[in-house]
Amino acid sequence: ICQRACKLAIRELIEKEQQRNEQTAMDSDESNPISEIHRGHFEEAMRFARRSVSDDDIRDYEMFSQTLRQSRGFGSQFRFPDQQQPSQGGHRGQNNDDGDLYD
Repeated sequence: ICQRACKLAIRELIEKEQQRNEQTAMDSDESNPISEIHRGHFEEAMRFARRSVSDDDIRDYEMFSQTLRQSRGFGSQFRFPDQQQPSQGGHRGQNNDDGDLYD
């Protein structure tokens, strides 16, 4: 769609230059106008666009989107315990004060 809209804008610019050349002789001091892609170019490009996703694919994407929305915020209720519990690793009896870790 974007490529076609760009080509339409370029084609329009070329046509305008040809019309201008036919009406007046081209001066060497005249600046070259820069064409912009406008809404009309995209609307024209959309007339030639074809559907690239099937109904089944859209249904799959909607289900995937719903699954993501449901799983979002999973960790919002997470809290560390208030009391320190002994770790189950091999560090029992070791002082858990990490204040002197970098001294």
